[in-house]
Amino acid sequence: MLTNFSVRNFKSFNEEFVFDLNDTNGYNFNKDSVIDGVVENAIVYGRNGVGKSNLGLAVFDIIDHLTDSEHGDLEYSHYLNALNNEKYATFKYDFIISNCKVSYVYKKNENRTLIYEKLTIDDSLIAEIDREISNKAIINLKGTESLNKDIKNLNLSLLKYIKNNSVLDDNDNFNNVFLCFLKFIDGMLFFRSLDGNSYMGIETGSKDIQEDIIERGNVKDFELFLNRAGIECKLKVVKESEKNIIAFDFDGKSISFFRIASQGTRALTLFYFWMQRLKEESKVTFLFIDEFDAFYHHELSRLIVEELKKLDIQFVLTTHNTSIMTNDLLRPDCYFVMNKDNIKSLSKSTEKELREAHNLEKMYKAGSFDV
Repeated sequence: MLTNFSVRNFKSFNEEFVFDLNDTNGYNFNKDSVIDGVVENAIVYGRNGVGKSNLGLAVFDIIDHLTDSEHGDLEYSHYLNALNNEKYATFKYDFIISNCKVSYVYKKNENRTLIYEKLTIDDSLIAEIDREISNKAIINLKGTESLNKDIKNLNLSLLKYIKNNSVLDDNDNFNNVFLCFLKFIDGMLFFRSLDGNSYMGIETGSKDIQEDIIERGNVKDFELFLNRAGIECKLKVVKESEKNIIAFDFDGKSISFFRIASQGTRALTLFYFWMQRLKEESKVTFLFIDEFDAFYHHELSRLIVEELKKLDIQFVLTTHNTSIMTNDLLRPDCYFVMNKDNIKSLSKSTEKELREAHNLEKMYKAGSFDV
């Protein structure tokens, strides 16, 4: 699990910006939303322009140099903060992996140029390189003793280099944690529906949504999902221009699904497309959905959160929908309020002791959680 993240001099983040998922309270309700003191289910609020989308992009910067998964290059074309005179953006991640604390720090001056990397496991130095000083890396993993430590390629991550060029000792705990950490990063997924099927992580290339649902044999399940979401319909697979497509079935008359589906139904279809992967065991480890319910009715927004809670996945959602800011769904240390300088949970944004009976939405609209 991701427990803490900080970023500096990246996009809208001039000074250090910290997203702390460790700072929880001991509430006796919705306990499944917090695992061992770490927020597993988080929803982020904030005014337009405070950087909620940039927070997702910052967290997912890591997948570009540690995985071969899809990464939105255009999203990272303007990299450093325009008001900061420092040469590098700095990212720091803390995780709990296999009951160990894993910390990873790196610096970049553009999307793919790594200047510095450091990985520690339970405060023990595992790997480090500082290319401002030398191209020589420090590597402390069993099985890397004969590995060339001189790494001149600025676009090559030290950690990815170790993974691809070493036969690590399976009996060593640090090696196992290292590999589990990389597997966690491989399972990170970011998506949003505001600009089509825009995503980062777990897969590569563009995806045909209806073709994917058909090939997985999930058309009937998709129909049931839509009906649970309040969209009464019958679906079937038909041929159109020699291609299988999903169609609405109106008592035997077929009309192409995507020809008449509303924007909200299309957004819901995109969620189902990814939910197929969320349900695959160990496929997705960390999920970030930006403006997850931009096209949803408030009851549907709640349904989506409830569906996600059923999965063993750490997730972060951004939204403006305050109707789901309720203790019935999550709890005060799982709702976060963000501005340009910081982000805090509701429980840390007021001196008032919050209880299960409190109306969080009403308090939020009244300005009780100004950060």
